Amino acid sequence: MDEIKIMPCLDMKEGRVVKGVNFVNLRDAGDPVKNAAFYQKEGADELAMLDIAATLENRKTRLEWVKNVASVITIPLTVGGGIGSLEDIESVLKAGASKVSMNSAAVKNPSLVCEAAKKFGSKTITVAIDGKRNQKMPSGFDVVVSGGTKAVGRDAAEWAKQCQDLGASVILPTSMDGDGTLKGYDLEFTKAIADAVSVPVVASGGAGKLEHFYDAVVKAGAEILLAASVFHFRTVSIGQLKEYLRERGIKVSQG
Repeated sequence: MDEIKIMPCLDMKEGRVVKGVNFVNLRDAGDPVKNAAFYQKEGADELAMLDIAATLENRKTRLEWVKNVASVITIPLTVGGGIGSLEDIESVLKAGASKVSMNSAAVKNPSLVCEAAKKFGSKTITVAIDGKRNQKMPSGFDVVVSGGTKAVGRDAAEWAKQCQDLGASVILPTSMDGDGTLKGYDLEFTKAIADAVSVPVVASGGAGKLEHFYDAVVKAGAEILLAASVFHFRTVSIGQLKEYLRERGIKVSQG
């Protein structure tokens, strides 16, 4: 296994970092630029920034937020929210992002993933998949879009495999059932996606303590560990997390 990467996530709304539970009940989690600089100093390997209201508000990602955050870090920055065209991707990359994350737009127009991978390189394309339990689906999980408000009726694992085939280099599944709960990643969901693809899978949604990160790697096959609440509210530090994983035989970067 390659080195496991740690990726704090800045969920953005109205210029501030926010964090909710199950995608609702948002509370303020600070200034994005200060948080970004802090996480890089702490040893984060990558950073994610998601404009969580963009799709629902039918607008593009706020480029000034991207520029401001990108200006204070040198680690890779993945930006998502409101990205629906090749032009949107180009604008976000020019604003300083290293990668873009598509969700609703990819479901609506799968060829966008393929076109984007060809134009900008596969390494720049992440597909985010929000999932919700649905026993009618082969994997047990349905794809949901529009900020978790609309079920698609498509199996999440099959969709992940299709995204990989279209050219996505990372799959970022988030379980709506686990998001912000601090009860642990949805290992069943993460594993269903990791088993379906060979590209790196991000564990996202629900990390609350050190063991949760370890379980995501060992039990679910995640290679990138994304978290928000535990880092924003300083429950766990990145240094502490890396040391914990290292002591248990998991390869992490020295940061």
